[in-house]
Amino acid sequence: MEYFTLYNGVKIPSLGFGTFQITDNEICKNSVLTAIESGYRMMDTAACYGNENAVGEAVAESRIDRKDFTLVSKVWIQDSGYRKTMISFEKTLKNLQTDYIDLYLIHMPFGDYYGSWKAMDELLKDGRVKAIGVCNFSRSRLVDLILGTGIIPMVNQIELHPFCQQKELRKIMKEYSITPMAWAPFAEGRNSIFSDSRISAIAEKHGRTNAGVILRFLINEGAAVIPKSIHEERIRENAALDFPLDSTEMNEMRALDSGKPLILDTEDPEEAIRLHGITFNQ
Repeated sequence: MEYFTLYNGVKIPSLGFGTFQITDNEICKNSVLTAIESGYRMMDTAACYGNENAVGEAVAESRIDRKDFTLVSKVWIQDSGYRKTMISFEKTLKNLQTDYIDLYLIHMPFGDYYGSWKAMDELLKDGRVKAIGVCNFSRSRLVDLILGTGIIPMVNQIELHPFCQQKELRKIMKEYSITPMAWAPFAEGRNSIFSDSRISAIAEKHGRTNAGVILRFLINEGAAVIPKSIHEERIRENAALDFPLDSTEMNEMRALDSGKPLILDTEDPEEAIRLHGITFNQ
C-alpha cells in the first residue's frame, strides 16, 4: 500500500474506499468488507450519507486492529457551527464504533464553517481526531479560511478526475501543503469515461482497465483516491494499481482536462440553495 504523509506527519493510504450513495446498510457493509479483504484500509463516509453505522459494523467485523484503518467522515451544513459540530462528531463516533476519527472534514464551504473549524481544531488538539480538513473549498474559500483562522487544512477533498483536474486549485493547495483527495475519480461515469478511447489506449498497454489507469494517474499526481463500487470484481480491480505510467502517458491523461467541474460547482448560487436544503437524521 502506498501512503501520503499529511503536513502534520499523519500518514493516509493513497487508495481508499468511497461509500457515497450506498444507502442500503447491508450492501454498504458487505461492500466495505469486500474492500477490506481486497486490501483497502481507508474508508470514507459522512454524516449525511446515512451509512456510518454500516461502515463501523464492517470494520468491527473484519477483526483487523482499529489502528490499521484510516476512517474518514464529515460534518454536514445542517450541523455547521461550533456546538452542532461537536454534537455531530459524537454521533459519528458512536456510529463508527470508535473513540477517534483519523480524518474529519467540513463537507461543504457553506453555513458556519468557521465555527465548525474551531471545533475541529479543538478535537485535533485533544487527540480525538488525527487530522482535519475540508471538502469542496474553492481557492478563495480555502485562502479565506486559512487567513481568517491561522489553521491550514491537511486535506481538501474535491471533485477530481481526468475531465476536471482542478489545476489552479491544486497550485494553491500545494503552496499550503494541503493534500488533495479525489471524490468521484471516475466522474460518476460521465463522458463515457470507462470506454474513452484515449484512456483505453493506455489501459491496453498495461493490461488494465480504464478505471485502473485513472486511479494510477491521480495518485501519481499526488492525490489520494476514494473510488466507490458495490461490485466485488470492480472493488478488487480498483485495488490493483501496481503498474507505472510513463511521462508520455501522464501528459496524455493531463490533456483530458476540461478545466471545469462536471458534477459540483460550489460557486453556483443554485448549488448553494440545493445543498442547504439537504437535511437528514443522523
